[in-house]
Amino acid sequence: MSQPVINLRVSSVDLHDADQATAWLDLLDHYASDPMGGGEGLSDYAKINLVRTIREVPGFHGALAWLDGEAVGLIDCFAGFSTFAAKPLLNVHDIVVHASRRGRGIGQALLAWAEQRAAELGCCKLTLEVLSNNTRALASYQQAGFVLYVLDPVAGHALLMQKCLPEALA
Repeated sequence: MSQPVINLRVSSVDLHDADQATAWLDLLDHYASDPMGGGEGLSDYAKINLVRTIREVPGFHGALAWLDGEAVGLIDCFAGFSTFAAKPLLNVHDIVVHASRRGRGIGQALLAWAEQRAAELGCCKLTLEVLSNNTRALASYQQAGFVLYVLDPVAGHALLMQKCLPEALA
């Protein structure tokens, strides 16, 4: 179990603030460059357009983790809805801790921020996706109380699937 980092602060990101927007984009690119984030970094298109467009996305909730004035992690969440519970939920879409700062409790602090935000929003749960071979992240999520999504044990756990739409990627 990691020890809490002294002088760590997690706060909502303000993407209208140029310094915060740059730090957020740099951390997201760092994650995208990691094998667990695809290994290729953000596309030029994303680097140019992401900050501007995500500001307009309804239900975006994000935070930066700061250590001694340096942004060392981020979490991006989006509001969703649970039809079975008839309540909102919060999905953790991205969580990043800079590789040089991992294993120090920063990820746990970011997940705690998301849990607090979800409670403020009246959410019934937090959700996230993780690659099955990302054992470090899986252990961190389990430490924070996440479990595989199962409605009926006989039916097994849920799988995330996607279908890319070529028109949307152009």
